[in-house]
Amino acid sequence: MLSEATLDYGRSMMTALLGVDRLYREESGDQDGLAVLNLDSGHEFAPEGFASYAEAATRFAELTREATWLPEGDRRRYYDDVCRSTLAFIAWRTGGLSFNDQLDGFLRVPGGPATDQELVDLRSEIGALLDRMGYRGGLSTQAAAWEQQHLVPPNDVASVLTELLDAAWDRTEERLLPIPAPKSDGMRVKTVSGVAFNARCNFLDRQIELNTDPTLTRPGLKHLAVHEGYPGHYVQFILRQTGYAAGTSPADGLISVVNTASSSVFEGIADAGIQMIDWIENDDDRLQGLLNRYRSGIGTGAAWRLHSLGWPEGKVSEWLGRMTLTGGEGWVANRMAFIKAPARAVLIWSYWWGEPTVASAWSKILPERRDAFLSFLHGRMHSNASVGMFA
Repeated sequence: MLSEATLDYGRSMMTALLGVDRLYREESGDQDGLAVLNLDSGHEFAPEGFASYAEAATRFAELTREATWLPEGDRRRYYDDVCRSTLAFIAWRTGGLSFNDQLDGFLRVPGGPATDQELVDLRSEIGALLDRMGYRGGLSTQAAAWEQQHLVPPNDVASVLTELLDAAWDRTEERLLPIPAPKSDGMRVKTVSGVAFNARCNFLDRQIELNTDPTLTRPGLKHLAVHEGYPGHYVQFILRQTGYAAGTSPADGLISVVNTASSSVFEGIADAGIQMIDWIENDDDRLQGLLNRYRSGIGTGAAWRLHSLGWPEGKVSEWLGRMTLTGGEGWVANRMAFIKAPARAVLIWSYWWGEPTVASAWSKILPERRDAFLSFLHGRMHSNASVGMFA
């Protein structure tokens, strides 16, 4: 259980973050904002009325100091990370930050993309697995043949994803935790095109918006059912709501904030979900996991080339198309649209850092301690540093 001091602090953090979100929306015109989802349906919390970013920076400097007094070590670390993230965001909006400093400041991760050696190692793992599965030829030829074998036609993706969501819900309840809602409350599938994402959890409308432009496979849709649905983003949001209503979770968990210290763990919980519910059934699932990791890596490479090295957009797109093994032109197009947006570009690193961070923490938990760890994981927000502090 969290202390009353920490729950009080969470209320202060909630209104302060909403205040920065309002400032950002007003000065930038970006109506997605910094707080992209607000679960405070009763409008209990109003944004702090900051007159300027300078006033907001003063408030977050105060919150940084106040965090040092919290009783729980993981809360001291997490809230310090969030305050520093927000101060970096304010600095970016008022004076600018280099792309490298945005990574360190917003997400609290080291600067730089996935290294060439990391990408080479992933390609080697993918190639070795495809060899073992009986695919022949060069790596691109092997990957294309695997993708074609498991292809789901665009007209079928909604029904296949719906079927996989149903199975993921059942498996989450059987293998991991009870979902505090009836299955009828779960996510429905809406296909979209020409958007800057592969899939998105529109929790308030209970819709998974699925981009049909990339080439989609059944193993890939299985991953999306877990990531966007169960035990991924839907479960994260429903547990934040019920935890706050029960008085056990801080108020700041009611908002989903981008460009912050919690971004990597948010995506990491969703990506590690397939491991948590023990749904890696065969080599196709293992290959999909490697492909996800590889595509996260080349996503950081593309964003780094565009924003840090200053490559022209066409050259970056060409590099990304040459490096990708699956997904086709549709995947390249939506990744480019994602990383081109200055307010979202660093978020591609949250996928690269999130899954190994959460999966590593999960692997260290003894089976008899998993329920307690899940309460720790979902009952409070986490940064990369705080998620490993359960013990």
